[in-house]
This record gives sequence, structure tokens and C-alpha cells, in this order.
Amino acid sequence: MARGTTTTGTVRRVAGAGSDFANHCMELLAPLGPVLARRMFGGFGLYVDDLFLAIISRDELYLKADAVSQPRYLEAGCEPFRYAKTGKDGRQEVASLNYFRPPEETLESTALMLPWGRLAMESALRSANAKPKASTPKKSAGTTAEPSTDRKLKPVKATAPALKRSPGAGRTAARKKAAG
Repeated sequence: MARGTTTTGTVRRVAGAGSDFANHCMELLAPLGPVLARRMFGGFGLYVDDLFLAIISRDELYLKADAVSQPRYLEAGCEPFRYAKTGKDGRQEVASLNYFRPPEETLESTALMLPWGRLAMESALRSANAKPKASTPKKSAGTTAEPSTDRKLKPVKATAPALKRSPGAGRTAARKKAAG
């Protein structure tokens, strides 16, 4: 894979089907930081500083949006990312994700793309900060693989084997005891 450098960021070029448009979009978003493209579902996912920022599908760029930024995309007449999916009942339906095509003129210049790229970056940051981080316990040096004994164990009750009695045996013994 060839590596190209722009004046404000690093772009790792991609090859194969759709790569020319993907490389162009990566150059447009390079002022935001290092851009990485990963193949996904026949298109590409674009990442800036490990934040998922954009989708490229069928040679169309879609930038990440959220509840805060979505009105700006709608005011500019931007189309959302839509795809066909099979519903639970087996019928085809149209679904959409919170990604929008930027205005057409932004694809011509880095300067025109920059405000829309920043808007997508802000959405990606809000999304990343909203997710709780999964905490995994880390082992410190020198620990062993022995099981922990910190847990309180419940006592086990001993159970006697069940005895077979005749249907009225318990009642007659109780009557004798009460009478006696």
C-alpha cells in the first residue's frame, strides 16, 4: 500500500474497486488528522484518530451525524444514508443510519469540506464519549492463576436419603405423641 502525505495530515491510500473516490475523500478529510480507510460491506469506513467518521458506499460519501448536528444537514438539503434490509416479517424495507451526504460542492475542495468534516468529527466525539468504557480487570505482576478465596461460600446442607413411608405413618406417630 502506498503512503501519501498531505500538508496537514497523513493519508494511507487504498487500492481496488472504488479506491479512487475513497482516496479523494481521504484527502478532503486529511486536515482533521490521520485518515484511515477500512473496507466494509462493499464500501469503506473512514476513521480519523480512531473515530469512525464517514461511510463511502457506491461512490458516495456520508458523514456521521447525531441529534445535535442532524438539523444542520437537513437545513442544507443533505440526504441520509439509506439501504435495503429484510424486516422481521421477511419483507424488504428501507433503513437509514445517522450519516448524511455533505453538500455536493464540498467534494471539490478541502476548504469547503472542512466545516462539514468538523461537524462529523464532533458527532463522532460525542458518540465515543457517551459510550461507557468496558473495564477489564488487569493482573498485576507476580499473580498466580490460583482461584480467589475472597468469596463467601454458602454452607451445604446435608440431606438424608428419602424413606418410603406408608400414607398415614406420620399422623399416627403424631397422635401417639400428643396422647402420651
